[in-house]
Amino acid sequence: MARPRGGLDGSRAKVLLPLLIVSLVGLSAWRLWPQKPPALTTVEPGTAPSMTFSGDTMGSTYKVTVVGALGEAEQHIIEDLIAAELGEVHRQMSTWRPDSEISRFNASRELAPFPASRGLLEVVKTAREISEASGGAFDVTVTPLIAAWGFGPGGRKDAAPTEAEIEALRAQIGWSGVHVDLVAGTLKKDRPELTLELSAIAPGYAADRIAARLRDAGHLRSLVDVGGEILASGLGPHGDAWRLGIERPDSSGGVVQDIVVVQDQALATSGDYRNYYERDGVRLSHTIDPRTGRPIAHKLASVSVLHRSAALADGWATALNVLGPDEGLALASKHNLAALFLVRGASGPFEERSTPAFAALRPNARAATLSQP
Repeated sequence: MARPRGGLDGSRAKVLLPLLIVSLVGLSAWRLWPQKPPALTTVEPGTAPSMTFSGDTMGSTYKVTVVGALGEAEQHIIEDLIAAELGEVHRQMSTWRPDSEISRFNASRELAPFPASRGLLEVVKTAREISEASGGAFDVTVTPLIAAWGFGPGGRKDAAPTEAEIEALRAQIGWSGVHVDLVAGTLKKDRPELTLELSAIAPGYAADRIAARLRDAGHLRSLVDVGGEILASGLGPHGDAWRLGIERPDSSGGVVQDIVVVQDQALATSGDYRNYYERDGVRLSHTIDPRTGRPIAHKLASVSVLHRSAALADGWATALNVLGPDEGLALASKHNLAALFLVRGASGPFEERSTPAFAALRPNARAATLSQP
């Protein structure tokens, strides 16, 4: 289980049609850099003013748009709370930072309970819930297999891992071997070699946290994007729901495949078209199926998930991407998830498959699009 991560560039946020083109996000470098100065969005007649705060984080970018007139003092408060939340996630969950909580847990060979912060515990607990519900398709301990197939920090390998190597690595992983005790505030691993990598869920969690802090500060209308995981709160600048675009999963870049209209919901997308390579004429995706130890081989190009929690949308998008268009669609429908699957055909456009919960959003989205000037 892995997927590439990337941010959104500012040119994609249009005033007349405020769509966000969803970028896929991948193995995060988990860095935190200073933010850019906030930018005031041009105000059209009948729209509310808004301000956007953006910068680099987690090897990707963040963009936070807050609707409403903001004074200088409020701007500084928002800048500080964004930096505080991103910094805390970085301190807890960055595998590129040797003194982070997760790095210290990974380095430890002890099987005794490991004291951990509430945020790290909540993310691992959520990951375990998705792992169990997906039959192990989502697994935050899968890093050794990702590296073996040439998608880790070490880069491409001269040859694919052998069957024996794959089986040996599979014996080193397993989501069920990591335990969370929220009452005691500890993590525990069953095997010394187990490690965690949370890049497929932590950016969504960071978006959830930032949106919650904004609401606590009285800013009820916002659009938070951390590494491509997007959470829309309240109403957009036009006074109606936010319109989010789902990108067509091909090399064209920036082409909208579909549109959803959301309020107080998150959107996350996972796919294989940004990070792959070919060996002996075979396309090898960066997305590793923990159940087989091999890259996925089905025809699913991308899957997008809507959920009230960005962390859950983030994790479920990866799980469904691993499961593929058939098994994934069935499981998403069973759990009443709003999910759109874009499947490669032999030729021509992508085949769209969606759950009933996602299909219910489409008429509203298209009507809103047609009503735009």
